[in-house]
Amino acid sequence: MPEPIITATGIHKIYDTGTVKVNALRGVNLTVERGEMVAIMGPSGCGKTTMLNCLSGLDEIESGQVVIDGVVLHDLPDDNRSDYRARNMGFVFQLYNLLPVLSAVENVELPLLVSGVRPAEARTRSMDLLELVGLSDRAQHLPGELSGGQRQRVTIARALVNNPSIVWADEPTGDLDSETASDIMDLMCKLNVENGQSFVLVTHSDDVGKRAHRIVRMRDGTIVDDGNATEA
Repeated sequence: MPEPIITATGIHKIYDTGTVKVNALRGVNLTVERGEMVAIMGPSGCGKTTMLNCLSGLDEIESGQVVIDGVVLHDLPDDNRSDYRARNMGFVFQLYNLLPVLSAVENVELPLLVSGVRPAEARTRSMDLLELVGLSDRAQHLPGELSGGQRQRVTIARALVNNPSIVWADEPTGDLDSETASDIMDLMCKLNVENGQSFVLVTHSDDVGKRAHRIVRMRDGTIVDDGNATEA
């Protein structure tokens, strides 16, 4: 069998506020297979977003090991780790994180330009992604001229523009009404199947969790259930 794309072993994360130390992750172990969509669920404060940040290398860890596609992530120097993320990962956030002064296509192409891709190629690839998410006719619109669902589609296009092997999504439907949230999940599930990218989602929504291949449930910084999202 092929190696999992994500293998996390014994992950500990402590936040030190100066007056108290918070054990945010307590020896977490997790594997994610290639092409798998995993939903991380649990009550507020249980460590869901912290785990996503540690698995993706956005946060440092106290101990343990995260291996992404054969690379020991936290062994990389900061600059190398940032470069690895830019080339191999995509991120989707609840509040979009789009630059308001840039058009939809300019927001999508920005990671490519930062990575040194030529402007003409960056524009072509970005337009292809906007077409893929059904927004090619809104390419020149500013984020403020788009609906919430359209802004999230732009965010997804931006996350995919470097053809990442993993997409991390933190509450990707949390700011959307139920119908738009369902549309966004339809899109992400379609991309997961057609492109074979692995998706790791943090969500409070049972409806979102049910769309994943597997639900990982957390409580108090630990994984308490690593079962399937649906019955076999």
